[in-house]
Amino acid sequence: MACSANTATPGGFVGEIILKGHLRSLDVAVFCSETFGCPWLDLSTFDENFLPKDAIDSKLMSKHQVLALGKRGNRVAVALADPTNLRALDEIRFQSGMAVDPVVVEIDKLTTLIAKLSQSTTSALSNMSETDEFGLEGVEADDLDAAVDPGAVDIDDAPVVRFIHKILLDGINEGASDIHFEPYEKYYRIRYRTDGILREIAQPPLPLKEKIAARIKVISRLDISEKRVPQDGRMKLSLSKQKAIDFRVSTLPTMHGEKIVMRILDPSSAMLGIDALGYDPDQKEALLDAIQRPYGMVLVTGPTGSGKTVSLYTCLNILNKPGVNISTAEDPAEINLPGINQVSMNDKAGLNFAVSLKAFLRQDPDIIMVGEIRDLETAEISIKAAQTGHMVLSTLHTNDAPTTLERLKNMGVAPFNIASSVILITAQRLARRLCSCKKPQEIPVEALLEAGFSDADLDGSWTPYAPAGCDRCKGSGYKGRVGIYQVMPVTEEIQRIIMTGGNSMDIAAQAQVEGVLDLRQSGLIKVKQGLTSLTEVLATTND
Repeated sequence: MACSANTATPGGFVGEIILKGHLRSLDVAVFCSETFGCPWLDLSTFDENFLPKDAIDSKLMSKHQVLALGKRGNRVAVALADPTNLRALDEIRFQSGMAVDPVVVEIDKLTTLIAKLSQSTTSALSNMSETDEFGLEGVEADDLDAAVDPGAVDIDDAPVVRFIHKILLDGINEGASDIHFEPYEKYYRIRYRTDGILREIAQPPLPLKEKIAARIKVISRLDISEKRVPQDGRMKLSLSKQKAIDFRVSTLPTMHGEKIVMRILDPSSAMLGIDALGYDPDQKEALLDAIQRPYGMVLVTGPTGSGKTVSLYTCLNILNKPGVNISTAEDPAEINLPGINQVSMNDKAGLNFAVSLKAFLRQDPDIIMVGEIRDLETAEISIKAAQTGHMVLSTLHTNDAPTTLERLKNMGVAPFNIASSVILITAQRLARRLCSCKKPQEIPVEALLEAGFSDADLDGSWTPYAPAGCDRCKGSGYKGRVGIYQVMPVTEEIQRIIMTGGNSMDIAAQAQVEGVLDLRQSGLIKVKQGLTSLTEVLATTND
């Protein structure tokens, strides 16, 4: 029996022989294994729960009838019935970026298993059953009954409803922070942002983009007829009677339709406690000491997506006691905390940070949280509140703690007011945390010294680690994130520098003298602890 290598489509070689009844699938698999020198595997003995889910694109899996069995390093083992299907192997190699090791299996068992696994996110539009594990009750009834055109989402859109529901649940289960729905000229894609990195998870049919957008806007209380301007909304998904997840929804008109981004707001992230955020013991003590003071201002700085909101809410949760009155002004309010008076900004109605702060001061507050200090008016009212017996928490977009003080001066705040109100500044970044599959890494001493380690640090008592990649972390080598912090109390010496017109470099030098670690030094400690890689710290703290 001669084997033809020109088998661009699955079923051309092996499938034809079996369908004609000449041989059993087992006989063909054994023959191919012996003839082409590929290992043979009985799929019935393989546990499908251990299959890597994202090693091969679902389209390639269905097109060529192939299945990823496992990954090790930069190699992936692929089950297929026809080892001469070179096109399939080439496409998998190109798509995955890994070397491919073919494994011969019986075609009938392979077809059955692929059909079973094809109940994935991508095929959920057409194949999802009429009921769902959580059901449509997962979306709050108030959101489902929003005042919209009743004909906008009819019974024919039930698969779309279930598909979006599954996308949301999968995003929560995978720990995604954002879900992107993106229309383009010739395709439509959905991506999750997990650990700060965007990853494509589905490409629904392009004609469904309008129905998907309409459904999301319905449950987010947005105007489905308005497609010319951006809109912002919220929705809630109830996972159980005890747990619900909020979503902040933003729409944006693009050339080829509305792009929608859903930010996943998990209230439990604020309940993890300060120990889960990654502060070093000295940093934690300084922060807790500052927020427990009766008055003053604590500022949290960092770029967008650096975890400032979670840090602020963690502090608020610590301070949230029956004997205090806490009010927050946010744009918008993200995480719902019982016992705290949260106000969302509404610029169209004239409700901004400055107006809210003025109102707070007439509401007998103890603690005030301002989402962001953006202008001089907001800064001056916040400082006035801090100077008149209130604890004020807020954020600024600056690179590190010392430059925050200079930023306030540049906004027009008098140096005396800065020195007398700000008691602590914490700058932060989020670095990806190494997965448990991490492996030791050999790094030259020169590179370690250049990164910022001292000779005393290189005493051989610790080992740097690098990402490896496994099914748990989907091959990235990272799972979750860890905070890197610079916690700088505003001491008398730093106050003196502010009052005498010193700049951020002078403040940074004094902070170093006082033992304040900068972001790079804090990140290097995380490398010594084996929590993240040196590459990740260098990329995260490269200001």
